[in-house]
Amino acid sequence: MVKKGIFIVIEGLDGSGKTTQATLLAEKLSKSYSVLLTAEPSKGKIGTFIRECCLYEQARVPTEAEALLFAADRIEHMQTELKPALDEGKVVICDRYVYSSLAYQGSAGLSLDWIKTINARALQPDFCIFIDVPPEKVIERLQRKKSVMETLETQQKVREVYLKYVENGGLVRIDGDRDREAVAEDLYAKVAELLKTAKSFVP
Repeated sequence: MVKKGIFIVIEGLDGSGKTTQATLLAEKLSKSYSVLLTAEPSKGKIGTFIRECCLYEQARVPTEAEALLFAADRIEHMQTELKPALDEGKVVICDRYVYSSLAYQGSAGLSLDWIKTINARALQPDFCIFIDVPPEKVIERLQRKKSVMETLETQQKVREVYLKYVENGGLVRIDGDRDREAVAEDLYAKVAELLKTAKSFVP
Protein backbone atom coordinates (compact mmCIF):
# COMPACT_ATOMS: atom_id res chain seq x y z
CA MET A 1 0.00 0.00 0.00
CA VAL A 2 1.32 3.46 -0.88
CA LYS A 3 2.06 5.49 2.18
CA LYS A 4 -0.27 8.47 2.43
CA GLY A 5 1.47 10.52 5.10
CA ILE A 6 4.84 12.18 5.51
CA PHE A 7 7.39 11.01 8.06
CA ILE A 8 9.77 13.67 9.42
CA VAL A 9 12.52 12.98 11.96
CA ILE A 10 14.26 15.59 14.12
CA GLU A 11 17.66 14.59 15.48
CA GLY A 12 20.22 16.33 17.67
CA LEU A 13 22.38 16.15 20.75
CA ASP A 14 20.76 16.16 24.17
CA GLY A 15 19.99 19.79 24.99
CA SER A 16 20.14 20.88 21.33
CA GLY A 17 16.56 22.16 21.38
CA LYS A 18 15.27 19.46 19.04
CA THR A 19 12.27 18.67 21.26
CA THR A 20 11.32 22.34 21.38
CA GLN A 21 11.75 22.64 17.62
CA ALA A 22 9.72 19.48 16.95
CA THR A 23 6.92 20.92 19.10
CA LEU A 24 7.01 24.31 17.36
CA LEU A 25 6.99 22.63 13.95
CA ALA A 26 4.03 20.45 14.92
CA GLU A 27 2.10 23.48 16.15
CA LYS A 28 2.71 25.38 12.92
CA LEU A 29 1.92 22.46 10.60
CA SER A 30 -1.22 21.54 12.54
CA LYS A 31 -2.86 24.70 11.15
CA SER A 32 -2.91 23.05 7.72
CA TYR A 33 -2.34 19.34 8.28
CA SER A 34 -3.27 16.53 10.62
CA VAL A 35 -0.10 16.03 12.67
CA LEU A 36 1.22 13.40 15.06
CA LEU A 37 4.11 14.51 17.28
CA THR A 38 5.90 11.58 18.88
CA ALA A 39 9.33 10.66 20.24
CA GLU A 40 11.76 7.88 21.03
CA PRO A 41 12.15 6.24 23.45
CA SER A 42 8.42 5.85 22.94
CA LYS A 43 5.67 5.81 25.55
CA GLY A 44 5.22 2.08 25.00
CA LYS A 45 6.29 -0.68 27.36
CA ILE A 46 9.84 -0.99 26.00
CA GLY A 47 10.37 2.75 25.73
CA THR A 48 9.16 3.23 29.29
CA PHE A 49 11.58 0.51 30.46
CA ILE A 50 14.46 2.29 28.69
CA ARG A 51 13.69 5.61 30.38
CA GLU A 52 13.04 4.17 33.82
CA CYS A 53 15.71 1.45 33.99
CA CYS A 54 18.52 2.40 31.60
CA LEU A 55 18.99 6.11 30.96
CA TYR A 56 19.42 7.36 34.52
CA GLU A 57 21.47 4.59 36.10
CA GLN A 58 25.04 5.16 37.27
CA ALA A 59 26.46 3.54 34.14
CA ARG A 60 25.23 2.57 30.70
CA VAL A 61 24.01 -0.96 30.12
CA PRO A 62 26.14 -3.00 27.65
CA THR A 63 26.03 -1.13 24.37
CA GLU A 64 24.75 -4.13 22.41
CA ALA A 65 21.82 -4.49 24.83
CA GLU A 66 21.18 -0.75 24.62
CA ALA A 67 21.00 -0.89 20.81
CA LEU A 68 18.70 -3.92 20.87
CA LEU A 69 16.35 -2.27 23.36
CA PHE A 70 16.06 0.85 21.20
CA ALA A 71 15.51 -1.27 18.08
CA ALA A 72 12.78 -3.26 19.83
CA ASP A 73 11.11 -0.08 21.05
CA ARG A 74 11.27 1.27 17.50
CA ILE A 75 9.38 -1.73 16.12
CA GLU A 76 6.68 -1.40 18.78
CA HIS A 77 6.51 2.35 18.16
CA MET A 78 6.21 1.79 14.41
CA GLN A 79 3.38 -0.71 14.74
CA THR A 80 1.36 1.15 17.38
CA GLU A 81 1.86 4.81 16.40
CA LEU A 82 3.90 5.60 13.30
CA LYS A 83 2.38 3.31 10.68
CA PRO A 84 -1.28 3.86 11.71
CA ALA A 85 -0.79 7.64 11.61
CA LEU A 86 0.94 7.54 8.23
CA ASP A 87 -1.76 5.27 6.82
CA GLU A 88 -4.29 7.90 7.91
CA GLY A 89 -2.40 10.53 5.88
CA LYS A 90 -0.90 12.41 8.83
CA VAL A 91 2.34 14.35 8.99
CA VAL A 92 4.34 12.41 11.58
CA ILE A 93 7.11 14.28 13.41
CA CYS A 94 9.38 12.05 15.48
CA ASP A 95 11.85 13.40 18.04
CA ARG A 96 14.73 10.89 17.52
CA TYR A 97 14.74 7.76 15.36
CA VAL A 98 17.29 5.39 13.77
CA TYR A 99 19.99 8.06 13.43
CA SER A 100 20.02 8.35 17.22
CA SER A 101 20.95 4.68 17.49
CA LEU A 102 23.63 5.08 14.85
CA ALA A 103 25.04 8.13 16.60
CA TYR A 104 24.81 7.08 20.25
CA GLN A 105 25.56 3.37 20.05
CA GLY A 106 27.80 3.79 17.02
CA SER A 107 29.94 6.36 18.80
CA ALA A 108 30.25 3.88 21.70
CA GLY A 109 31.98 1.39 19.41
CA LEU A 110 29.22 -0.69 17.84
CA SER A 111 29.33 -1.48 14.14
CA LEU A 112 27.10 0.90 12.20
CA ASP A 113 26.29 -1.93 9.81
CA TRP A 114 25.06 -4.09 12.72
CA ILE A 115 22.93 -1.24 14.04
CA LYS A 116 21.43 -0.84 10.56
CA THR A 117 20.76 -4.58 10.40
CA ILE A 118 18.80 -4.71 13.66
CA ASN A 119 16.81 -1.68 12.49
CA ALA A 120 16.21 -3.03 8.98
CA ARG A 121 12.44 -3.33 9.55
CA ALA A 122 12.07 0.28 10.67
CA LEU A 123 10.08 2.62 8.42
CA GLN A 124 12.17 4.94 6.26
CA PRO A 125 11.59 8.64 7.03
CA ASP A 126 10.92 11.09 4.20
CA PHE A 127 13.04 13.82 5.73
CA CYS A 128 15.62 13.84 8.56
CA ILE A 129 16.86 17.04 10.20
CA PHE A 130 19.90 17.42 12.47
CA ILE A 131 19.69 20.40 14.84
CA ASP A 132 23.38 21.12 15.31
CA VAL A 133 24.65 22.75 18.51
CA PRO A 134 28.26 22.55 19.80
CA PRO A 135 28.62 19.89 22.52
CA GLU A 136 30.00 22.43 24.98
CA LYS A 137 26.83 24.49 24.60
CA VAL A 138 24.46 21.58 25.11
CA ILE A 139 26.21 20.51 28.31
CA GLU A 140 25.77 24.06 29.62
CA ARG A 141 22.06 23.87 28.80
CA LEU A 142 21.49 20.58 30.61
CA GLN A 143 20.62 21.88 34.06
CA ARG A 144 18.32 18.98 34.88
CA LYS A 145 19.45 15.53 35.99
CA LYS A 146 21.71 14.20 33.23
CA SER A 147 21.32 10.79 31.65
CA VAL A 148 24.23 8.36 31.31
CA MET A 149 24.78 9.64 27.76
CA GLU A 150 24.88 13.33 28.61
CA THR A 151 28.60 13.82 29.15
CA LEU A 152 30.81 16.13 27.08
CA GLU A 153 32.90 13.25 25.74
CA THR A 154 29.86 11.25 24.67
CA GLN A 155 28.18 14.24 23.05
CA GLN A 156 31.34 15.12 21.11
CA LYS A 157 31.57 11.58 19.71
CA VAL A 158 27.85 11.50 18.94
CA ARG A 159 28.08 14.78 17.00
CA GLU A 160 30.92 13.39 14.88
CA VAL A 161 28.70 10.50 13.75
CA TYR A 162 25.77 12.81 13.03
CA LEU A 163 27.97 15.08 10.91
CA LYS A 164 29.12 12.13 8.82
CA TYR A 165 25.49 11.51 7.89
CA VAL A 166 25.08 15.21 7.10
CA GLU A 167 28.05 14.90 4.72
CA ASN A 168 26.60 11.87 2.91
CA GLY A 169 23.17 13.48 2.54
CA GLY A 170 21.23 11.36 5.00
CA LEU A 171 20.62 14.28 7.35
CA VAL A 172 19.93 17.95 6.63
CA ARG A 173 21.83 20.18 9.05
CA ILE A 174 20.25 23.22 10.66
CA ASP A 175 22.33 25.55 12.81
CA GLY A 176 20.74 25.25 16.25
CA ASP A 177 23.12 27.69 17.93
CA ARG A 178 20.75 30.62 17.37
CA ASP A 179 17.61 31.94 19.00
CA ARG A 180 14.80 29.43 18.79
CA GLU A 181 12.63 31.58 16.50
CA ALA A 182 15.36 31.69 13.84
CA VAL A 183 15.88 27.94 14.07
CA ALA A 184 12.12 27.36 13.88
CA GLU A 185 11.79 29.51 10.74
CA ASP A 186 14.63 27.65 9.03
CA LEU A 187 13.16 24.27 9.97
CA TYR A 188 9.65 25.19 8.82
CA ALA A 189 10.94 26.50 5.48
CA LYS A 190 12.72 23.23 4.73
CA VAL A 191 9.75 21.09 5.76
CA ALA A 192 7.29 23.28 3.82
CA GLU A 193 9.36 22.71 0.69
CA LEU A 194 9.25 18.96 1.29
CA LEU A 195 5.48 19.00 1.65
CA LYS A 196 5.15 20.92 -1.61
CA THR A 197 7.22 18.44 -3.58
CA ALA A 198 6.12 15.14 -1.97
CA LYS A 199 4.25 13.46 -4.83
CA SER A 200 2.86 10.60 -2.74
CA PHE A 201 1.50 12.84 0.00
CA VAL A 202 -2.27 12.99 0.32
CA PRO A 203 -3.21 15.64 2.93
